[in-house]
Amino acid sequence: MSDRFRELLRTIGSGPHTGKNLTRQEAAAAMRMMLLKEAKPVQVGAFLIAHRIKRPTGDELAGMLDSYNELGPKLQSQPSMGVVTVLGCPYDGRSRTAPVTPLTALILATAGIFVVMHGGARMPTKEGVPFIDIWQGLGVEWEKLSLAQVQQVFEQTGLGFVYLPKHFPQADALVEYRRDIGKRPPLATMELIWVPFSGEVHLAAGYVHPPTEGMFRGALELQGVKNYTTVKGLEGSCDLPRDRTAIIGVSMPSDNSATFERLLLHPSDYGCGGKEVSLSSTAELVEQMQEVLQGKVSQLMSAAIWNGGFYLWRCGVCSDICEGLSKAESLLSSGEVGEKLREIQAKVQV
Repeated sequence: MSDRFRELLRTIGSGPHTGKNLTRQEAAAAMRMMLLKEAKPVQVGAFLIAHRIKRPTGDELAGMLDSYNELGPKLQSQPSMGVVTVLGCPYDGRSRTAPVTPLTALILATAGIFVVMHGGARMPTKEGVPFIDIWQGLGVEWEKLSLAQVQQVFEQTGLGFVYLPKHFPQADALVEYRRDIGKRPPLATMELIWVPFSGEVHLAAGYVHPPTEGMFRGALELQGVKNYTTVKGLEGSCDLPRDRTAIIGVSMPSDNSATFERLLLHPSDYGCGGKEVSLSSTAELVEQMQEVLQGKVSQLMSAAIWNGGFYLWRCGVCSDICEGLSKAESLLSSGEVGEKLREIQAKVQV
């Protein structure tokens, strides 16, 4: 198998004149061999840095996703769930701005939208705050649950978290290469659009560089995912910014195809503009989140309303963004979102 992998490595690593892109099938084979440790460590490192330099294509991302879908974990749909939202954000966390994605997930779950999150432990290259640390601070220890237990919590509360070290150790074993090569590999791009869920889905994925969105669209078309939202978000997350125009792509199923619409949302037009909340420490962030869940007015509360309101509209709970903002504010100020967190805490601890 390492001989076969060497041929794939040669394909992408031969330089700008003779190197070629992989086909979807070849990318799937390479990803599968890396996950199953059939490729030698030196080959894996060389492949990831060569692929980083070359830049992945939509076909290659789709192939890599094929192997993740074959070998990785998936939460399962139930008839009562409807369309489930998957929130995709960088696994190496946040280092400059306070993430509000967990609050968005809680708002959606409170409103009856089932939500899947996924991620790992603190990870190179950024070594930023990962979601699992935030959930731990909020009293929800997803990392202790088996996938079957996460499924139960997901079904009962509307929120589930797939944790790489626990639920997909083959993929987690590749994390060490990120530190060794010193750069985000194409895996980091693919993870943003991975859907660890089997059923009807709405995917939300963030990015930093505009060409990445084009890769997303190509890969998702090949994967058959038609209902998705792309966000030029904070630090590559699916969090909408408040200090600049939010650049958003919305893909919706239409007969046998999909329609794509570009949205430019100015937060000041909705009374949500302002300076981004800086991230100082996980402990302080958790304290700020607890205050939001208690209904206290703050800049983080404004960010939670802006994001929660948008996603309530995007998920079909509200007819327009203004209604979504009003509902998000009501759910937070009434304490209902805080009650949802306590419900999840109780289910996880059982």
